[in-house]
Amino acid sequence: MITRKQFAAAALGILLSGSLVACGGGAQDSGSTDAASTDTTTEQASTLIVAATPAPHAEILESFAAPKLAEQGITLEVREYTDYVQPNVATSEGEVDANYFQHINYLDNYNAENGTDLTSAGSIHYEPFGVYSNKHDDLASIEDGASVAIPNDPTNEGRALLLLQQEGLITLTDPDNLEATPKDIATNDHELKFQEVEAAALPRMLDDVDYAVINGNYAIEAGLKITDAVAIESTDGKAVEQYANIICTTPDKLNDPRIVALVEALQSDDFAQYLETTYPDHSVLPAV
Repeated sequence: MITRKQFAAAALGILLSGSLVACGGGAQDSGSTDAASTDTTTEQASTLIVAATPAPHAEILESFAAPKLAEQGITLEVREYTDYVQPNVATSEGEVDANYFQHINYLDNYNAENGTDLTSAGSIHYEPFGVYSNKHDDLASIEDGASVAIPNDPTNEGRALLLLQQEGLITLTDPDNLEATPKDIATNDHELKFQEVEAAALPRMLDDVDYAVINGNYAIEAGLKITDAVAIESTDGKAVEQYANIICTTPDKLNDPRIVALVEALQSDDFAQYLETTYPDHSVLPAV
């Protein structure tokens, strides 16, 4: 039986060979221009460009994935973005081959809002959501009227409210609504005051609010550890299924051998061990 890894290696070899045949010509009539063209085509065929947010995504790609792909003759180029929109734009427009920053629910919402057809090439890792505070040590003594900052994008806002519901601070009209907003809160006994802000800005809000519900990547980037959180999202199977971070690409590149090789590297036992060693606080967990 041929494994996906064997298929990827064979397909990549065919792709590179095809490039050489198409551009190289015969030995008698190939000049310096043809040779330069062949070198350029080969380099493009063996280079994979991936957009990623800095931490942990770009870190993972550069420190773990790049060496693994290099063993297969693939050069991994990582382009960093600090927001949740431009990586998808760059992928749709072909500026990059794939991206690595989002979970499937965010992607589904993005596609619906923008009329795009970006797709998941595989689930990679999971970052537990946390409630953080610079002013309080827990949620047990939360005061009435406390201010809480939450992400303002649809899927992560709903995820934040589900975490607050998990902790018994609110209840939602639909307790399973993944895209809930403060308008969907049924009970709010502590009269919490919500501030909806861009996810990237949440760590900077910690001195201005009582609590902030922060995405894992932005918490890591800000130097926060999941063990610093006063409440942590349950890591049951449903959460991992809904919020595992993915490799995202366009449908025509879904079976690209370079992307297949990347996904396989990031779903390997070696990767699980890498996460255990690199993130001992379990702020980044393997999704498979």
